[in-house]
Amino acid sequence: MGSFSIWHWLIVLLIVVMVFGTKKLKNMGGDLGGAVKGFKDGMKEGGQTDDEKAAAAGQVTHAQNADKTTIDVEAKQKS
Repeated sequence: MGSFSIWHWLIVLLIVVMVFGTKKLKNMGGDLGGAVKGFKDGMKEGGQTDDEKAAAAGQVTHAQNADKTTIDVEAKQKS
């Protein structure tokens, strides 16, 4: 009872394909692959040098400064 034979795994695979269908299994595989790729890209970004981090921080700061100049029209009308 320790391990299953190849026939057990083939029957399990056949049942899974019958329940989910090949199209859904293909989509799930693509989603899983995209998640792994995104994780790897995120790990590469984590190893950036200080210069690259400073450049990325400058871009965010610039976007925050642009938001400070906007005026909420509804707030202006209420006051």
